[in-house]
Amino acid sequence: MQIKVILNRIQKQPGFVYGAIRLCQKGDRVVLEIEIRARDNGKAVCSGCGCRRPGYDSLPQRRFEFPPFWGILVFFLYALRRVDCPICGVKVERVPWAPGKSPLTTAYVWFLARWARRLSWKEVAEIFHTSWDSVVRSVKMAVAWGLEHRDLEGISAIGIDEIGRGRGQSYVTLVYQIDAEVRRLLWVGKNRTAKTLLGFFKWFGEKRSAGLRFVCSDMWKPYLRVIARKAGQAVHVLDRFHIMSNMGKAIDKVRAQEVKALKAKGKAPVLTGTRWCLLKRPENLTEKQEVKLKELLSCNLKTVRAYLLKEDFQWFWQYISPRWAGKFLDAWCKRTMRSRIEPMKKMAKMLRAHRELLLNWFQAKQGLVALGVVEGFNNKARVTTKRAYGFRSYDLLKLALYHTLGDLPEPETAHEFF
Repeated sequence: MQIKVILNRIQKQPGFVYGAIRLCQKGDRVVLEIEIRARDNGKAVCSGCGCRRPGYDSLPQRRFEFPPFWGILVFFLYALRRVDCPICGVKVERVPWAPGKSPLTTAYVWFLARWARRLSWKEVAEIFHTSWDSVVRSVKMAVAWGLEHRDLEGISAIGIDEIGRGRGQSYVTLVYQIDAEVRRLLWVGKNRTAKTLLGFFKWFGEKRSAGLRFVCSDMWKPYLRVIARKAGQAVHVLDRFHIMSNMGKAIDKVRAQEVKALKAKGKAPVLTGTRWCLLKRPENLTEKQEVKLKELLSCNLKTVRAYLLKEDFQWFWQYISPRWAGKFLDAWCKRTMRSRIEPMKKMAKMLRAHRELLLNWFQAKQGLVALGVVEGFNNKARVTTKRAYGFRSYDLLKLALYHTLGDLPEPETAHEFF
């Protein structure tokens, strides 16, 4: 079977035919060069208006990179024509295998973009013997097409969170769709401010915002204010992960304070090496940590009492009725306020202040909203940046996040190259 037959089967070019094919040696690489020529008497298509126009002249022959065959680099060779268009003037023709002035064929763009979702961009460039810039260009084109063609109708639940970017207090705000049947990244915004989140609702539109039934976020005050203003009809749910994370920080603060107090009194350092025993869920402890925790629970320490309060609070999430969950919450806060453990008392005050939003969790639970997916997406977002060894540019980070987490659509093609 000839290569022309394969190409006509998987990548037919309307108005053009494949010409001479040469296997060449370029440095230490074997390269397949495939000439393309226009059909006889075929008029070129104006890149401005898309109409067929008479020719004006031809440009020098150009190379267009195509997905490799059997590890052999493949290039299309074609001399682009210019057309004399009465509407647009003299314009370079539009060709079916490459967008605009790109040196990459459309097939190669999607080929690289799909691999860039699985590997780091640097690895993709090295494996397929292309440049890092070509990989970035491919991802940009894939993301732009996906964002333009994605469906934003029927979104009823969103999750709002942020991840750190670079060093210092630099953040990126992320908004996810968390409906039970569709989970994806919707929007990326720079910084973590009320203005940032207002930018999302402006982009999302009043009509879609009015259709939201559930909004999940942490307890960041600017978020709470904007959500109440722009999606007040939605059930606002506080993210369980952040609540338990704050409780873990409170326990860690109690432990650190008590370690210093025991050391100052010259007592045995029983809390040394117990941090993860106290922060982990009991079912996730190692055998060694289980033994250490069992020994620790026999001691009369503020840290132990704080840990028991945290574990007791886990029962809150098991309730079905918001009414009974509210009674449990009130009793837990009352007991914690009497504990004389300041970080835990601060936690109880915070939970009391957000009581209504906390109880909304049970309405969302019954509404089949994927509440745990926000933190899962955040972990994937961190892996995306880590796999790329950190994106110094916000625009590249935004591009990578959309590409990896956006579940963006792709055009239908006659052939997929992997």
